[in-house]
Amino acid sequence: MLTRRHFLQTSIGAGLALPLAGSAFAQSPAAPKKRIIVDSQIHLWKADTPDRPWAPGTRAQLPEPMTIERVLPLLDEGGVDRLVIVPPTLEGMRVDYGQEAARRYPGRFATMGRIQLNDPNEAKRLPGWRQQPAVLGVRLNIGPVEAPWLTDGSADWFWPAAEKAGVPVMFLTSGQTALFGSIAERHPQLRLIVDHMGVTSDAVAKNEVPQAIAATAALAKYPNVSVKLSASPLLSKEAYPFNDVNPYIQRLFEAYGPRRCHWGTDVTNSFAKANYRQRVTHFTEELKFMSQDDLDWVMGRSILERLDWPTPS
Repeated sequence: MLTRRHFLQTSIGAGLALPLAGSAFAQSPAAPKKRIIVDSQIHLWKADTPDRPWAPGTRAQLPEPMTIERVLPLLDEGGVDRLVIVPPTLEGMRVDYGQEAARRYPGRFATMGRIQLNDPNEAKRLPGWRQQPAVLGVRLNIGPVEAPWLTDGSADWFWPAAEKAGVPVMFLTSGQTALFGSIAERHPQLRLIVDHMGVTSDAVAKNEVPQAIAATAALAKYPNVSVKLSASPLLSKEAYPFNDVNPYIQRLFEAYGPRRCHWGTDVTNSFAKANYRQRVTHFTEELKFMSQDDLDWVMGRSILERLDWPTPS
């Protein structure tokens, strides 16, 4: 089993028992604690400039950069307390913009980092990975170029090194989710987090969402694997409240349980499909199969625990 920090007690405190009506000692119920809401993924980036060029061959998901100044009003609109920044591929290996956000708004932002998965020399960076300011873990985006590395030995160095260093790993891959079962089994202390329910834009375009969801659900038997229930508007062919996606969310929720499910928006990948507040209320108001205690975990507590990002006192 994973060694985890235990942060908060139940988010909704039990109300005080009321004495008989008219009693001089009648007390009001205890006020509930505020639910901590954490978006487990948004990409942030600056404009492509000579002093900060994008990685060759990459393009942004939106015409205008998604900056700190642009995302802050979205978080406020949605009542979101914290954000895990996932640097987009156009940022290359850089994490400095996420670190800038964390420095300017302490406790509200943290970032994942990127690593060259086919370079064993990168192993020397992992023991000090979490000592980097505001960096919580690694994010792997395994596209067609990177996919062979999972089976040809190129990435074999990474899994034990990340496990030993205690570095959580978010990953997204198309059609190869099942390969992470053997990785999870061989490295039981390695925290693996499946991004976007295991569904890529390519799977959506090819109508392969059910197959992708099934592959992700199959990984739930490994206790060191969790799943981000993120990017739900992207999967949907309907308007809010995205009823065609809700059965997929329910299947994964029932497979993983609330403590291994993480809400997130990935808002830049489906910016026009829903406003930010709707991405919050989709879960907090529309998914009736989740209890309020479940939502406390899914909406924030679970990702804070998974990434060892301490909660406020």
